[in-house]
Amino acid sequence: MNIPRIGLGTFRLQGAQAIDSVRNGLELGYRHIDTAQVYGNEAEVGAAIKTAGMRTGAARDALFVTTKVWTEHLKAERVIPSLKDSLHKLGLERLDLALIHWPSPGAAVPVAESMAALLEARKQGLTGSIGVSNFTVALLQEAIDAVGADNIATNQVELHPFLQNRTLAAFMRDAGIHLTAYMPLAYGKAILDPTIARIAQEREAAPAQVTLAWLMAKGYAVIPSSTRRANLAANLAADNVALAPEHVAAIDALERGERLVDPDFAPRWD
Repeated sequence: MNIPRIGLGTFRLQGAQAIDSVRNGLELGYRHIDTAQVYGNEAEVGAAIKTAGMRTGAARDALFVTTKVWTEHLKAERVIPSLKDSLHKLGLERLDLALIHWPSPGAAVPVAESMAALLEARKQGLTGSIGVSNFTVALLQEAIDAVGADNIATNQVELHPFLQNRTLAAFMRDAGIHLTAYMPLAYGKAILDPTIARIAQEREAAPAQVTLAWLMAKGYAVIPSSTRRANLAANLAADNVALAPEHVAAIDALERGERLVDPDFAPRWD
């Protein structure tokens, strides 16, 4: 299973805005769509997929849809029913990737219990692959101990020029687990950075494209979001931007540990 390098994130998109964003993305050529139970927009994502005519046949096979199991559904008896509900909302027979969205707050539900339930969901054909999100090194090790690294398609984490998660990224690389970067543009802060702006000028590209290209150069998948068709198109075109080693190194130097997503139930970060 290969996760497409660039996808369309749907965090904070609601109602018609979510439908329009996903429909525009699919029309432009996006084939990787990321949603989550807690986003409250799975039905809208499904409506956009239906409008784009990508629910059956070869079109569906070309589409990669991810959703994430919310914390209240992490107990063994809740994982599969919650995924079936997600599939009903999405109007799909199967997911391509199902993730634990956040580790259970206070470790109320053991990682092994949730991972075993996800593995069973895969065996039942509800999803093609399984994985995790917002897992630290210690929690990822628990997941590996539970189901094996080969059964963990990705760990989706906040990662951008100002928070590079190097310890976790190195651990994942050694374990052979793919990394998906969310919040890749740091809520737009990346496109305002002078270093990134300079590189963008040199490469005749947009700052957002340079940032996404930097992440993809490291082998990560990226899932930026936008409500504007022009920005969706520009982000998708980042796959065609090539950076020189000195450009990658310059963006590497922007690390400052600036975490933007840190709810009170988050794990103790690495």
